[in-house]
Amino acid sequence: MIGNLPYVAVVIFVGLGIYTLMFKKNLIKIAIGVVLIENGVNLFLITLGYRKGAVAPIYTYAPSGQAMVLPTPQALTLTSIVIGIATTAFIARTGIKRPKAILSN
Repeated sequence: MIGNLPYVAVVIFVGLGIYTLMFKKNLIKIAIGVVLIENGVNLFLITLGYRKGAVAPIYTYAPSGQAMVLPTPQALTLTSIVIGIATTAFIARTGIKRPKAILSN
């Protein structure tokens, strides 16, 4: 149904994030670049675990022989979200502590 669209979105997210990290000096723009890369990685992990017509592995009354989605990418995505929030908070704190970093080009 959706084909390779999620993989194209992953490449765009990660590409824009890497571009932002390489060529921007403003701390807010760098934080946005880091968030773009994190979102791209999360989308990639979720896309890897997707199976068409499968049910969630927590569903205990699934019919016999029913395909299940992979739980490992879901767990990795939740861990990545927590690490991403901590990283974004650290970058924001650095920006508050050093206001010159925010005002640079």
